[in-house]
Amino acid sequence: MTAAERPLSRGVVARYAIGSLGTGGFATLPGLVLVYYLTDTLGVSALIAGLVVTAAKVWDVVIDPWIGARSDRVLAGRGTRRTGMLVGALALPVGFALTFAVPPGVSPAASGVWVFIAFLATATAFSLFQVPYIALPAELTPDYDERTRLLTWRVVVLTLAILLFGAGGPEIRRAFDDEVTGYLVMAIVAGVVIGVGMLIAAGTAKRSDATGLRRTDELPAAGRPPAEPAADGYREGFRALRRSLPFRVLLTVFVLQGLATGLMLAGAQFVATWVLESEAAVTLLFVALIAPALLVAPAWGVLARRIGKERAFRIASLVFAAATLCMVLLVWLPGSWVYLPVAVAGAAYAGMQSLPMAMLPDVISHDARMTGRERAGSFGGVWTAGETAGMALGATLLTLMLAATGYLESTGAETVMQAPAAIAGIALSFSLVPALLVVASVVVLRRYPLRRGDVNVDPPSSTEPQHEASPYGPTAPRAPSTPDTTDGSTR
Repeated sequence: MTAAERPLSRGVVARYAIGSLGTGGFATLPGLVLVYYLTDTLGVSALIAGLVVTAAKVWDVVIDPWIGARSDRVLAGRGTRRTGMLVGALALPVGFALTFAVPPGVSPAASGVWVFIAFLATATAFSLFQVPYIALPAELTPDYDERTRLLTWRVVVLTLAILLFGAGGPEIRRAFDDEVTGYLVMAIVAGVVIGVGMLIAAGTAKRSDATGLRRTDELPAAGRPPAEPAADGYREGFRALRRSLPFRVLLTVFVLQGLATGLMLAGAQFVATWVLESEAAVTLLFVALIAPALLVAPAWGVLARRIGKERAFRIASLVFAAATLCMVLLVWLPGSWVYLPVAVAGAAYAGMQSLPMAMLPDVISHDARMTGRERAGSFGGVWTAGETAGMALGATLLTLMLAATGYLESTGAETVMQAPAAIAGIALSFSLVPALLVVASVVVLRRYPLRRGDVNVDPPSSTEPQHEASPYGPTAPRAPSTPDTTDGSTR
């Protein structure tokens, strides 16, 4: 067994998984409280609050592909992706604290500008870490099932992070009589935990002295590859998107599901306050979501090894859609019964996170085998941009629904009464709309073509020509058709 084929050590799996304290924390807490902070503490209108959050995320969508291409160039030049990850991990806690540090008495308009600038900087720091972090699994192991193992434990930590930040963040905020102070302390504590998790995960990024790679900056000047123009590197991610059908399908599915979960995440606090009539209920919602996910996450990995990742992913998605559809009854019958379908959705959510993330390195390595070019960073940049867009547009969709149904914003301790239409809109944004989005994603997933036999194949010899053609074109080198025992088909 070669070094590349050996199972990943427990230390590498654990350190990589701990990075999800950072990614899960940043994905959860701003999505949960930022719109609510803008509308119900700073007095920013729901529509403007949505635009503030979305505009900062659009910036991420713009820069993530460039960061991915830059990460590939840095890997080629220095032999590691670690530098960007470290910069992001150190900068994020500062930006996160500033996002929730708006001084009292500032006008709603100025508050919106403050939050926008601070959150923009924070999101940039997050991208510097997240993009290379997403690229690492394709480089850490070439094995189909080892990637499932690596990403399964990452999602176990991710679900813990969702519970820690989703339930703990609001509890820290409520521990202070002054909600402005509560938000600031919450942001400082959360930022430090996020940064520490990212720093630990950065240690899994390979270095040239550990992998036997020769850095291009160690080569004679005449032997170094020419530097790529920035624009060419930026476009590489989109070239990968155009040429790889598996990537297009998987990314579309993940964006649709990110839109659904982002909508539910942003709406959870509103559901707790206005539908269940208890701000503290948001903690119970997260406990109901995460406790089953922690128990079930390893089971999705076992199921994927038996029937294939894509089939297990389809099952998880359908279960999630059914559970969220049941919650439509909140419109007419709000009550504690909702924690049961939330728990079912949580169990399915563990699979919806771990399985596509385990499929992404398969897509990356498949493209590298077909084209002869290693572009994990470029794939990771486009993937992160899509994930960010989905989550951000989820919050935007919520604010559009709030504005359309007449939701009333407030400042500080001001008390308002919401119209029945606004409360119904909140309930539907937490149930019917996410269910429809996930069902649409399952329809798209049917086009995903890769199976275990397409991934666990011997790489072509160095004497075989490589082509920049479509992976399914007639000139692309293909492995012999291999029976796929996961679903009975032959590829």
